[in-house]
Order: sequence, then structure tokens, then C-alpha cells
Amino acid sequence: MIITVTLNTAVDKTFTVPNFALDRVHRPTEGRIVAGGKGINVARVLHTLETDALIVGFAGGHNGSFVRDSLEREGLPYDLTTTAGESRVCVTVIDPEAGTQTEINENGPDIQPEELEALEESLLRHLDDAEGIVLSGSIPPGVPDSIYARWIRTAHERGKWAVLDSSGEPMAQGMEALPDVAKPNSREFAELTGNELLTTAEILEQARTYVSKGVGTMLISMGRSGALATDGKTEWQATPPEIDFVSAVGSGDAFVAGFLFGRHHGYDLADSLRISTAAGAANAMTFGAGFCSKECIMSLASQVQISHPGEE
Repeated sequence: MIITVTLNTAVDKTFTVPNFALDRVHRPTEGRIVAGGKGINVARVLHTLETDALIVGFAGGHNGSFVRDSLEREGLPYDLTTTAGESRVCVTVIDPEAGTQTEINENGPDIQPEELEALEESLLRHLDDAEGIVLSGSIPPGVPDSIYARWIRTAHERGKWAVLDSSGEPMAQGMEALPDVAKPNSREFAELTGNELLTTAEILEQARTYVSKGVGTMLISMGRSGALATDGKTEWQATPPEIDFVSAVGSGDAFVAGFLFGRHHGYDLADSLRISTAAGAANAMTFGAGFCSKECIMSLASQVQISHPGEE
């Protein structure tokens, strides 16, 4: 079992609005409302790939009840800690005509110290039965930026691996705890390093620095340009096939799930990167975060090109 931690669960609302513009009234042509948050998206794709996952996080108010009901309907196992505050709503508007994606994400509820303590107790209780933990997404108000770093160290103390996929200060502090896998996208990685990273060589140079410090594997996703991976022993670049693009919402989370599926089944770095890239692409073909099928992922995996960075 893999634990996915979603501190900032949400009611995710995704709408298709052709010719979306500001200061106008719109009627969506398509919509999907589900439980969301990066860790939930990861668990959703792991479930699709027939890999056991447990969702741990916060849920509060009417929105929190919706999150729980939605997970129940999907058959996704969870242990969510109740908060006094209302869980957030995240809205994504996709304009297929312009090829744009607009997101409005609430900050989330104010978490009280006793609520964080209760969640931590839940996490530690489940950790003994888990392979490892995935720490992903933003943190709500009231939770210290050091929380991911603390839980990475706790996982290591208990002989478990930890994956980190966040941004800003929680990501920066988490990296100091040396996660087994770190997965920023190229924009987040540039923010993390404080450098403008424009080329594959520049990204890899910075990624090698983190691996040399003790991070197990660096994965950097680059959207339609694919992804890079290095573990200090081998380095790979993945190029996804051409697809019928629908939405990028949740593709980074599907990428993480695909990588964990590969590692769970003993794949090497190159083949794990192949599956993760295919999962990200399959998600981008699908309306809604994490609703891609296993059949689509495996079909795309055979079309992903894997090469050593710099190879023609």
C-alpha cells in the first residue's frame, strides 16, 4: 500500500467553456465535479493501475462531506481528518478554442494545532503497513512549511520511502530532508533553484546537484516536452507521443502515479519514466484529473521515446 497525503483536499470543478473571456457570462458545454487535490489524483491513477493506495488528509464542512462522498463513489480508500474550517473549492476553465486553461484555487481552511496532531497520528498509524508516502500539493493555512520535511524524515526513520511533489517553501524545506523521489515541474524547479532553466543541460546540471546531496531520484516534468530523470547512476529523457490534448489538470499527478507503478513492479529508471510519461499524456487526453484508463496508459507507453539526454 502507498499512502498519498493531501493536506489541501478540494472540491474540483472543471468546466469546458469555448471562447472563454473575462467580463462575460458563460455557459459550460461540459463539466465535472469530483474530489480533488494532488494526492487524491495520484491515488486515483494508482487505483486505475491496480495498485493499492490510501488517501490521508484534511476534510471539513459541506465541501469535506462532498469529498468523502466522492471518494466513496469512486471506491478510493481514505482516512481523512475532520477540520472545523471548510475545505476549499478549485475551479478550472478549459477553452478548447484558444487552448487555454484558467485555474482559481482557494487557499483552504485554517488548520488548528490539534487537527494537525490528529492527522499526524493517523499518518503514523498507517505508515507501518505502507511501502512509502507521497507528499504532494499545497499546504493550508496553519500548517508549518516544514511539515513535508518532518514527515520525510519520519518515513526514513521507519524504513519507508518518501516522494515529494510540491512548490514554494514546503518544497524547498522538504528537499533538505532528502526525499527518495522529488518531482517538480520545470517551472517549480526553476523557482526552487533560483535559476532560469531554459535547456535540458541546465535542468540536468541542477538536478545532479540535488542527487549529489542525497536526493534519491530527480524527476522533472516538462509538459508536452516530456520529462527528465536522474538518479546519479543513469539519466534519461522521455518524449511523449502526439496526442489529442484535452486538459493538463492532474497530469503531473498521473506522472507520479505512473512512476510509482513502475517502481512497485521492479521497473528500472528508464521503464518507470516511460510509464510515468505515458500516464501524464493519458491524463492530458482525458477530461478531469486522474480519470485516464490503464489501457490508454499502456498503449501510450509503447509510443514514448526514451533516450539519454543529448542523443539525437
